[in-house]
Amino acid sequence: MALPAGHVTAVPGLSRTAQLKALGNGVVWPQAAAALRILLHRAEPDTREVAA
Repeated sequence: MALPAGHVTAVPGLSRTAQLKALGNGVVWPQAAAALRILLHRAEPDTREVAA
């Protein structure tokens, strides 16, 4: 998830709901970065030569 272990879960007295709220959209950026890498890779021109 790109955060150190226990970043939110090691906080004493914090409920599961409060943990998720504290994380907010922080869990989204790694997935967005992976999707962007995949899309950019697909957009690269095919440099393989076609046998004629």
